[in-house]
Order: sequence, then C-alpha cells, then structure tokens
Amino acid sequence: MEELVKQLLIAMGEDPDREGLTGTPRRVAKSWGFLTSGYDVDVDKVINEALFTVDYSEMVIVKDIDFFSLCEHHLLPFFGKCHVAYIPRTKVIGLSKIPRLVDVFARRLQVQERLTNQIAETLRAKIDPLGVAVVMEATHLCMAMRGVEKQRSFCVTSAMLGAFRERDRTRTEFLELIRRRHD
Repeated sequence: MEELVKQLLIAMGEDPDREGLTGTPRRVAKSWGFLTSGYDVDVDKVINEALFTVDYSEMVIVKDIDFFSLCEHHLLPFFGKCHVAYIPRTKVIGLSKIPRLVDVFARRLQVQERLTNQIAETLRAKIDPLGVAVVMEATHLCMAMRGVEKQRSFCVTSAMLGAFRERDRTRTEFLELIRRRHD
C-alpha cells in the first residue's frame, strides 16, 4: 500500500521525497489499515457470548453512538450518530456490544444504507428480538467537499424490523425517544 500511495503522490504532481511527505505513504497505509479494520473482525468474537437471558420485554435503546466510515464511491469519510433499539424476546446483549457492532460495519468501505441494514440484521440474527430499529444520521464529505458542496446537509437512513415495522406506535415511541436530547 505504501508504494501505491507514493505513486498516487507522484500522479498528483507531488514529490514523495520532499520534507513533509517522506513518511506519508507509511502513515497513510497505517491509517487505511485502521479505517478498514472492520473487514478483519469476527462479529461472534465481538459479541463474545455477551448474550443474557433476561425477563424484560420493553424497548432497549443505545443512542448517539458516534461513528465514522468511508464512502465506497469516493473513499471520503462520512460520519455522524447511530441510534439502535431492540425489544428483547428472551435475550439481551451487553450494551457495549452495540457500539462495537456499529464500528465493525462502519470500518469498511460503505454506503450508509447498507451500513444501517447490516447493524439491524446482525442484531436480529444474534438475539432474535421482537424487533430492531436503527437510525443513522451522517454528514458525507463527498457531498460537502466536492460535487454539490453542501456543507450543512446530512443523510438519515433507517432500518425497522419486526415490531418497529409492524407497529406504528412502537416505531413512533422509538423516534420520539431518540429525538430527545439530554443536556
């Protein structure tokens, strides 16, 4: 990867041997390794048996999960907040595992729509809840820095499965709860 970055710098008209750029290929390779580390992660190891049988059938929400990802079309960042809810059937998942799942899928080349669905579908598969909801709000640098150059725009995507899709009241309760901000 370092050699590819060096060639990219040359193609841009830069001198990869000038001061300031001499370590750039190494730094970029290391950075990309981290930014795409989700490809090397086993979801089952992330969950690490943090599934617990609990007599609880109300909504569980983890909101305002910061995330960043890379747009697969332009290789530019998009970032924002993710809100996740589920209604347990018999199992709950350790709360810290939800942001970890978000990171696993966000640290891949992505489109926001797929990212949203991957989080929801993984939770449905792992804990078999009555329903899962995921809402993601993100700023896309491919829209802010180039193209339409709209710096204040953001994209909202959602995945509503089970009870969140079938019951308007459940979906509305979730959406109202994630809208509330605590100060």
